[in-house]
Amino acid sequence: MIKPRHPTVAPLLACAHDLADLAGAAIRPHFRRPLVVEDKGGHGGFDPVTIADKMAERAIARHLRANFPGHGIIGEEYGTSGAASAYSSGVPPRYRWVIDPIDGTRAFICGLPTWGTLIGLLDGNKPLLGLMDQPITGDRFWSGPTTSYMRQAGGKTRRTRTHACPSMGQAIVSSTHPDLFAKGRQQAILEAVKSRTRMIRYGGDCYAYCMLAAGFIDVVIEPGLKIYDIAALIPIIERSGGRITTWDGGSAANGGDVLACGDPALHAALLELISATDKRPIEG
Repeated sequence: MIKPRHPTVAPLLACAHDLADLAGAAIRPHFRRPLVVEDKGGHGGFDPVTIADKMAERAIARHLRANFPGHGIIGEEYGTSGAASAYSSGVPPRYRWVIDPIDGTRAFICGLPTWGTLIGLLDGNKPLLGLMDQPITGDRFWSGPTTSYMRQAGGKTRRTRTHACPSMGQAIVSSTHPDLFAKGRQQAILEAVKSRTRMIRYGGDCYAYCMLAAGFIDVVIEPGLKIYDIAALIPIIERSGGRITTWDGGSAANGGDVLACGDPALHAALLELISATDKRPIEG
């Protein structure tokens, strides 16, 4: 593991790696095994959760409560917890861990390895650190204070760097699923991006953002993300040289409609395209 030099960040990043190890140990026994799948309802009409999601988030929360009791936790499965006195006063703690134990649960229940555990850390409202772990393939991506890294199954670690792709027509795009884009404005924006780029692939979940950080994908565009879907991925992308914002160019730290690009010039061009498309009348 490559450790950052920043004295404050070092123990926090070490903790993120420990959390990923704990989550992986909780998840692996359930992958490609018979599962009871619950439907939380809402998101996309089917929002699945399994015992693996729940056990991984519980393991993470236990470790954080034992080692950083003053920190807050924002988890997909169990909501906001930790530092109860600070939350009760209406002022969130300075550090908040943002956890998605299995980002891509649909892929998980299908036996596909295109899912991952997301562990993000906010300093105030700013993403400070992020980690994505895939405990089946052995891939792990994380951000230090200024750079990002990936480690593959063999243990080799390298810096991640995004791909230079200023031309929209050469760009490779990824998104989780076209049905997540609402009819009307969002579908029109997706079609505008598809029609001007080289190709689009669906189904990557958090893996697509990490492949963008590693230089294999140029654009990820998605609507309606939650904070736990994206907080961990922002520092990984930005410290690999990419740009990630909402569709109107604002901060994506709290989720929303998100655009990530490996090349800042491509990001600026796509923001212009989104804005222009949004202003056009929608037929039908």
